[in-house]
Amino acid sequence: MRKTLTEVYKAFDGVAVHLKAEPLNTSVSARMEEKGTEKGVAAMAACYQGFDPAAYLQYNYTPPRADLERKDSIVPWKLACLHRAFTEGDVNGELLVDIGSGPTLYQVLSGCEVFNKVLLTDFLEVNRQELRGWLRDEGGSSLDWTPFLQHVCKLEGRGASAWTEKAAKLRQVITDVVPVDVHRPQPLALDDLPSAGADCLVSCFCLESASPDLAAFNKALGHIGRLLRPGGHLLLIGALGESYYFGGPGVKIPVVPLNEAQVCAGLKENGYTLIRLEVYILPQDMRVGVDDVSGVFFAKARKE
Repeated sequence: MRKTLTEVYKAFDGVAVHLKAEPLNTSVSARMEEKGTEKGVAAMAACYQGFDPAAYLQYNYTPPRADLERKDSIVPWKLACLHRAFTEGDVNGELLVDIGSGPTLYQVLSGCEVFNKVLLTDFLEVNRQELRGWLRDEGGSSLDWTPFLQHVCKLEGRGASAWTEKAAKLRQVITDVVPVDVHRPQPLALDDLPSAGADCLVSCFCLESASPDLAAFNKALGHIGRLLRPGGHLLLIGALGESYYFGGPGVKIPVVPLNEAQVCAGLKENGYTLIRLEVYILPQDMRVGVDDVSGVFFAKARKE
């Protein structure tokens, strides 16, 4: 199910050699490439106009992909990766920022026990409304997050009944839900962050699904790094080998099909030291027709 870090670095070395062999762009071709990227980013934004948070949650956060009784289900694997990263002792501080939250909360269920403040962000207002619906605790959420809260409580060695305490803690530490645009050099409004930056970023399935190509993905990885203080951590989860996913009925959204070597290269190019990379390969029964993803990666990295 998982590749070793050594295997990943072997692949990465090959990519690094290839990249060094590429000729340098002239200023003219660079400007043309920049304009092409801008058009691609605008086209990606247009793809998301029909995004349906409720449908997306149904596709990806119900069984079999979110079968919390199965260790080989996607969501329990992600929750375990995040739990381990947030409890190893080196990821800490005051502020955790979730980049591209979408309509989901699972990615901060462990982090809310470590950080005093959690900031959720998303490009789409419909997703920000979905998150605010849960925060208001008025039955306005499209998905019942109780089983996810209970599962993470078990990972923490607490009884499943502690989920109400965790839900209350999460609502307490989430300070806001704000817009983000990873394709801008400054992805957040200046007053959304302290001048020193965030202590930790978490981002799940955002950059590759918001970018028109690999170059834009790498640039976005650099943009979000500007939000992170030196020595801070990035916890990145993303799709491997995925070219599209459905964001609602008939809403087919293109994705940059990444491999492990490209993830490693992007992190290194943008000033991150990779601490750990883990890979999950989807069992056949997890391939349910809402995307063509073949695997998922989890990367824990530190900003230089």
